[in-house]
Amino acid sequence: MTATPAPTAPADRYVGRFAPTPSGPLHAGSLLAAVISWLDARSADGDWLLRIDDIDGPRVRPGAADAILRTLEAFGLDWDGPVTWQSRHGSAYRRALDTLMETGQAFPCGCTRKDLAMHGRTGWEGPVYPGTCRHGLLPGREPRALRARAKTRYWTVEDRFLGVVAFDLEALGSDFVIRRADGIVAYQLATVVDDFDLGVTRVVRGIDLLGSTPRQLQLHQALGAAAPAYAHHPVLVAPGGDKLAKATGADAIRVDAVRRELARTLALVGLPPSDPQTPDAPATQLTEALEHLKRRTLADCLPARSALPGDLHAV
Repeated sequence: MTATPAPTAPADRYVGRFAPTPSGPLHAGSLLAAVISWLDARSADGDWLLRIDDIDGPRVRPGAADAILRTLEAFGLDWDGPVTWQSRHGSAYRRALDTLMETGQAFPCGCTRKDLAMHGRTGWEGPVYPGTCRHGLLPGREPRALRARAKTRYWTVEDRFLGVVAFDLEALGSDFVIRRADGIVAYQLATVVDDFDLGVTRVVRGIDLLGSTPRQLQLHQALGAAAPAYAHHPVLVAPGGDKLAKATGADAIRVDAVRRELARTLALVGLPPSDPQTPDAPATQLTEALEHLKRRTLADCLPARSALPGDLHAV
């Protein structure tokens, strides 16, 4: 088999981003992601943009976006330029969908989740799409979702934190949804369009999203857009072993204890503050961490494990 190498990392200015979903306040896992992303950008003298990924209306909670902004400010995680909002990018998504359909890179699909569970073999991240509608809808079926064609099966990616990673897009699920049955543009396409429009050249995110990389590279290629360089970091896990998240009982970050919360987060990153018992103000802790990163790379500091215990955020 021959793997397609991912595009070479862009040589232009570092432009990174943090893109939280406003489904609730930041918790320890999302703070870890924000700190790693911010440190990576600032240590490279790059820009760090903030995008609110609020396209999935049913998941959005009133007031959550404002709470996220206040929390980032309290922790000294400043961003560049105005905050952008996915919910305002509908025309860009429609243009991308039209392009993919017109060029044969996407197709309508009439399959339900039950269909996939019955007919799709088990893949790395759920049922593998069996190609039912790839060449046209079955008689009597109406289109539900739109799927991107997984035209390139094998990919190799030079991940900035993990090194060389190989993917089998067929085993990951094959043709993937880019517009859901409820009409909402799926994460894979929205992220690609937004990152390209914002000029993002570096994506730093949790290792739980590693499987999205070849899908997004496929979309970048199909849309003729330059892809960013990717870096995937360890994530916090709940006691049961699942990723720490609101759904697994993650508590909101305590903004009345920012010094200790930040000190513990930096310790997880491998950059503990000089005085962890009585931590300095966030700005001082972050400056100290950046000083360390003048001598070591963030990849060298991060633990080799893909998962970290998520109960360390309790104060």
